Amino acid sequence: MKKKILFTALFVGLTMSAAAQNEKVLPAPRKSATMTLMDALTQRRSVREFEETEITDQQLSDLLWAACGVNRPEEGKLTVPSAMNAQDITVYVCRKDGAWKYDAKTNSLKKVADKDIRSMTNGRRPAATMPPVVLVLTGDKQKFARIDRDFCDMDGGYVSQNICLTCTAMGLATVPRAGMDRDAIKKALNLAEKEEVILNHPVGYEKKK
Repeated sequence: MKKKILFTALFVGLTMSAAAQNEKVLPAPRKSATMTLMDALTQRRSVREFEETEITDQQLSDLLWAACGVNRPEEGKLTVPSAMNAQDITVYVCRKDGAWKYDAKTNSLKKVADKDIRSMTNGRRPAATMPPVVLVLTGDKQKFARIDRDFCDMDGGYVSQNICLTCTAMGLATVPRAGMDRDAIKKALNLAEKEEVILNHPVGYEKKK
């Protein structure tokens, strides 16, 4: 009986440990910035070469919240508009430790792949240095199944713009990219049939010359 209890406790402990490794609650996003919107618009530019320096969980939380986080919890509304309030865009965080799905409601990450898939986002341009983070934006076309068109590309553009401006305000570098191995990324992220890869954003510090 004691062995059975010990085995059960060990199994539960290992299960909880595995779950903890596959889910990460991010720090609460800081909703303040020293740079004005007009300054961010003035200074925004595309950067394609990055330092290997990691960004912090706090920086990641701030960026993801600005990209498509919840800004009106009582209504479940986001920092970014979406057609028919479909909230069809999902952001995946791709790093050397795997790929993670951002949950805006809980401000957390859920691991969906152990493999480092950042190289799949480069398209035909080999990266001089791999950025520490690549944000992959996907759109759920199923959410527009009852009408004769979808708005995923448009809604993805809103999220992309938020990422560009927030990176500028935070002193980070990025560039929106559409050229990538979409099929490989879709398979690696285990996306549903109607969930399509739209854009990706490498994020990090600009490489010093």
